[in-house]
Amino acid sequence: MKKLYLIRHAKSSWKNPDLADFDRPLNRRGKKNAPYMGRRLKKFKVKPDMILASPAKRALKTAELIAKEIGFPRKQIATDALLYESDLLTLVDAIKKIDDSFSCVMMFGHNPALTDLAEYLTNHKVDRLPTCGIFSIDFSINSWKEISNGKGAFNFVDYPQ
Repeated sequence: MKKLYLIRHAKSSWKNPDLADFDRPLNRRGKKNAPYMGRRLKKFKVKPDMILASPAKRALKTAELIAKEIGFPRKQIATDALLYESDLLTLVDAIKKIDDSFSCVMMFGHNPALTDLAEYLTNHKVDRLPTCGIFSIDFSINSWKEISNGKGAFNFVDYPQ
């Protein structure tokens, strides 16, 4: 059994138009929503074995803020450059490379790829995963290499209101 949480980065700032997209930080709302969603996950006793994040500033900061709330060590957050500006197949490949010793994984990234991935893995229609949105998937598999189209079971979607 494997569990995957797909989490879109929290709301980012567009204050500085000269800043590269990769370097955009969270805005005030994003800095408030990420810990809030972390507390919601903690309430439901969510304990990932691994957190994998896009290294883009807004995605990594979202991962760090949620990790802090659920008691996951910041130093153990892994980053993968392929999660930034990725597409569906790149994300599928990234998941298939996860070590099978990890049974519960959180993946922090970006739209539209995360929404596409959620729909692909579960066949559950998602219009658009909102900022700081969490999409939970359960898999009846022993290896991450076994994931494929429709193989996951939609568990829940949650986001700041």
